[in-house]
Formats: sequence, structure tokens, C-alpha cells
Amino acid sequence: MGDHKEQPLRVGAAVRRRRRALDLTLAVVAERSGLSVPFLSQIENERARPSQTSLEKVADALRTTAVELLAAADPACSVDVVRAEGAEPRTEPRVRSLVRGHHQMHASEFTGDHDAGRELQFRNDQLMYVADGAVEIEAEGRAYRLGRGDTLYLTGGVRHRWRATVPETRLLVVAVAEHIEALRDKPRR
Repeated sequence: MGDHKEQPLRVGAAVRRRRRALDLTLAVVAERSGLSVPFLSQIENERARPSQTSLEKVADALRTTAVELLAAADPACSVDVVRAEGAEPRTEPRVRSLVRGHHQMHASEFTGDHDAGRELQFRNDQLMYVADGAVEIEAEGRAYRLGRGDTLYLTGGVRHRWRATVPETRLLVVAVAEHIEALRDKPRR
């Protein structure tokens, strides 16, 4: 009943659909991503589960984002519960999608750090909320320091990068999905 706890996330089919939509071969995606053709084939056939870093490389090669690939991995449903993973502490950085399926919004939870040198730019607006710890976000030539409970709103198209400044930081990112054509206010006359 909306709780898909037993169903594993199938990102391979989303990768294959995106690759085929762009009319790319596995060899081209391998060259763009720096990953091997056999590994990409295993991902597409659900025989290997990519790490967050590998998924980001695949997403970059397919001119999309890891969040979009994860969102496309499951069919949409009207009510869906995404359960928290086990309570055991983890030391490695990770990202967890908080919304499954093809929806108008996406939400992800980043724990720890990520590739702070990676510049990001999304088509539509997004909100970044610091659940725990602290981050530094660089956007439009300025650095913003955010602590627990702080939010930063980014209009679509703004180039930015971020890094955790405290271990075990949890950053929630909620964004309008890339497939949505966000409407801009018309100038008033």
C-alpha cells in the first residue's frame, strides 16, 4: 500500500532508457563516463549497483543528474513511503532519494560530504535545507555558510557548488523536476 520497502530501486532500466533516448551506445557512455562497457552493461541489466560516484559519472555522460536517474527508476504512485535506512552510523558520504518515481518534485538527503569541486546547475528552482551540521554553498560568486535549520533557495539556472564543513552533515535538497517547464513571471506593464 504505497510502502515499497520490499521493492529494490531499479536504476538500470532508467539508465538504459535514457541512453537509448539519446541514441548512444554503451561504448560512447563508457568513454564519456570513464567507466567500462561491461560495468555499464551490468548496471543496465541490474547485475551491478553503481556507487553514488559512478551514478554521477553515468548521469553526466547521459547529460542528466543522478537524482533524475533515481527518480526515473520506479514508476510514479500517488502515495509512497520512503523508509529511513538502518540507524547504524555511516562514515562514507552518501545520497538518498527521498522521493521515488517520476514526479514534479525531487528530494534528496546528502550525508557527509560529496565532490565539492563539482559545479552544479539545475534547470528549475531548488531549496537546500541543513538538517544537521553545516555547509558552505558557493553561488553567483558568493559563499554562503549555513548551519542546522538554515535554508538556501536557488533559482533555476544558478551555477553552484557546496561542501560540508562539519562531519556527518545532512543536507536536504528539494527541487522542481527537470522535466517540468517552470513558468517565469511575465514583466508587468
